[in-house]
Amino acid sequence: MDNIVQIIVLAVILDSIAGDPQNPFHPVRIMGYGISWGIRLRQYFCIKLPIISFVCGVLLTVTIVLTAYFATKYFIEFLNGIQTWYAYIGEVILCYFIIAPKALRVESMKVYQAIQSDDLTNARKNLSRIVGRDTQHLEYPAIIKATVETVSENFSDGVIAPLFFVYLGGVPLGMAYKAVNTLDSMIGYRNEMYEYFGKFAARLDDIVNFIPARISAFLLIAVIFITKNNPKQAFRIYLRDCYQHTSPNSAHTEAVCAGALGLCLGGDHYYNGKLVSKPKIGEDKIPPSPSQIIIVNRLIYLATILAVVLMILIELGRRYIYV
Repeated sequence: MDNIVQIIVLAVILDSIAGDPQNPFHPVRIMGYGISWGIRLRQYFCIKLPIISFVCGVLLTVTIVLTAYFATKYFIEFLNGIQTWYAYIGEVILCYFIIAPKALRVESMKVYQAIQSDDLTNARKNLSRIVGRDTQHLEYPAIIKATVETVSENFSDGVIAPLFFVYLGGVPLGMAYKAVNTLDSMIGYRNEMYEYFGKFAARLDDIVNFIPARISAFLLIAVIFITKNNPKQAFRIYLRDCYQHTSPNSAHTEAVCAGALGLCLGGDHYYNGKLVSKPKIGEDKIPPSPSQIIIVNRLIYLATILAVVLMILIELGRRYIYV
């Protein structure tokens, strides 16, 4: 098996055991510090002209992405100069830092447990940690839908996309992808503050997620066929609603899961007290149930395993061809 596939396998295993580490030296947190510094710098100089704001956003995005790539690359080379095994372990740990299948499960299951305990206040509070919408007035059905929606959407950029880029170009490229994704999550908003400043980061995120989002959707469809979680409806809703989103990528995995679970996702929601209308994805065929949170987590775990197995098979096939 190729080294990079070994690194991916070990990183996924490590994540399944330990989950996402919470510490101030987490690479994604360090990226966040850098982005926050850029935001404060822009505010300090009171940059409001659209063109200047856009250029500042481009400079911040390019700086963060290139720093993430080359810092990772040189760190691995430094470890390799000491001992090859140090570099190998370093790559496994860095790859583990940028994927989050267990984090999605852990955070969404906190919502599930609160619902099971009939604790609406904690269900809303736990949901607020994983979604951007206002949660203080949501009832149980909307909470369940929001949880399914965020787990299915984040499967692509939180799991498959980082693995895809690590597989293509090693851990440095995976880290560069994570920088793009973090930038989009922090400044890629269409509002007065970030409309121009975050536009480049948002469009770059759309570009780099184009292929991974579609791979993620077909991985989910494959495991839905295997597990028989309503595969015909999942595929039908996917074909119909995969572009029913303001983002060109987010609806792909959401549509598959909405179809499989018989839910209607998307629609109107409040963000910071402001009503935002989004297209609807799927159909309300089954009443929202806490068990759907368990099912969507099972689907993303199986799809993650399938992705890793496919990488192993591809590498074994390449080795066989070139022997």
